[in-house]
Amino acid sequence: MAKTNFQYEKRQRELEKKKKAEEKARRKAELKNSPGGAQEEGDADPDDADEDEAGEAGETGTAASE
Repeated sequence: MAKTNFQYEKRQRELEKKKKAEEKARRKAELKNSPGGAQEEGDADPDDADEDEAGEAGETGTAASE
């Protein structure tokens, strides 16, 4: 039976988190630079937090089951 490469899987999760964080920072910067960005920025943050929590819970559940 093949041995699981946990380092590879961990690196892929880390890269995905980094990509997601960069995308979030880019969206925040766009909202900040757009006219009326303060109102839109406040609406976007709670949604992003929910996605982050759901993504982290899914990742740990997947890693634990493997």
